[in-house]
Order: sequence, then structure tokens, then C-alpha cells
Amino acid sequence: MMNGVDSTTRETVGADPGDLGRRVAVRRRQLGLSVDELADRAGMHAAYLTYVETHAEAQPSLAASARLAAALGTTVAWLRGGGQDQPAGAGNPPPAVHHLEVLDEPTSMALLAAGGVGRVAFDDERGPLALPVNFRMDGATVAFRTGDGVIAAAIRAGQPVSVEVDHIDETRGEGWSVLLSGPAAEVTDADELARIAGLKLEPWAGGDRHIVVRLTPARVTGRRIRAS
Repeated sequence: MMNGVDSTTRETVGADPGDLGRRVAVRRRQLGLSVDELADRAGMHAAYLTYVETHAEAQPSLAASARLAAALGTTVAWLRGGGQDQPAGAGNPPPAVHHLEVLDEPTSMALLAAGGVGRVAFDDERGPLALPVNFRMDGATVAFRTGDGVIAAAIRAGQPVSVEVDHIDETRGEGWSVLLSGPAAEVTDADELARIAGLKLEPWAGGDRHIVVRLTPARVTGRRIRAS
């Protein structure tokens, strides 16, 4: 008990710990340390450590981050998200027991509800290609924009198309992947284009991506890796 708040209470406060908070909490638990023990090692008040672990807006100073990293046996760069320029999963596998879960279609579709960045997969004369696109869900279909390139050429040629979306949380050692396959077609109807424009489908890459495409999934598969 410290300042009227015990360690159990401190570890459950807050709704959005942010990436730094998750990294600190996960690493602390890997080392078998309580909040009080880590705070003592880092020369930090336990209440402030709880704040760091449970609030995304916490921004420890460089000196505080250095003490925390040393106490956790890691680096400031790792605590602050170092390695983000590397491919997902490039680091060492987290020390946990994992299991693979097969997702049903409603769960898979729910993971895509917010939209984001996925990859359009198809074949052309060079073989299989997978290219990134921004997408939004439009009911049970997937909408994305592209330019006059290989994606548009494949769709106009009637090539089978898939959209793959995934997420990896390296801090927790968890992730998921959803694959949607089915016919894709360019959207040309003016009313449909106007409605899809309301989805704010703005490609991150910029440039001229005036072609709107809709994929109607005929098959949806999903997998999720969870750490015990």
C-alpha cells in the first residue's frame, strides 16, 4: 500500500495506456515486478509510474525514460517505439505462449469496420502482386481508390482480387489477419460515387487516384494470434 492506493488498483486504472504505457507494463510483468518495485528501481513515484502505464498522454522526460529503461533492462528507443522503420515482427518473439484462433466471418468483418490500410493481391504478367491501399467498409463491401496502374488493369481484365488487412501488436505479441476475396469492379455510377465520397476515402500516398473500386467478398477468412 502506498498513498492509499495498492498495486492492484494502480494496474487497472485508465482506459488507453498508449504504446509506451503498454511496453512498460508488459516488460514489468515479464520481469515479475510490481508497480512499487519498478518505481523503486527507477527512482520514480509509484503513482506517476501508474500514470505512465495507464494514460496515453503521459510523456516522461528523457531522464525519466532513461531511468525507467535501465530498471526494465531495455533501451529508451524501445520504450518510445524504436524499430518502427523495420518490418512488423522483425524483433525477437515475445516470451509468451501463443495460440492461433480461427475467426468467423462476423468477427473478421468487425475488425475491418474502421477502415485503414490493407493490401490488394492479384496476378499480373510478373506473377502475384500485393500493393497497399487505403480502404473503407461500405456495408458488406470494401471500397478503395487507385490510379491508372496495375491494380486498375487487373480489375478491368476481370482478374481475381483479394484484400488482406492485418495488425501486429509487438508489445503484446498478438496480431490478426483478415483476407477477403471476390469480384472487384470499378464504380462508375454517379450516385454511388457521391455516397462513397462521404466515407472520406483519402489515400495516404496522395497523387491521382481517381478510380474507385468496390470488392464484394465471396469468401472471408480471419486468423488471430493471442498470447496466454
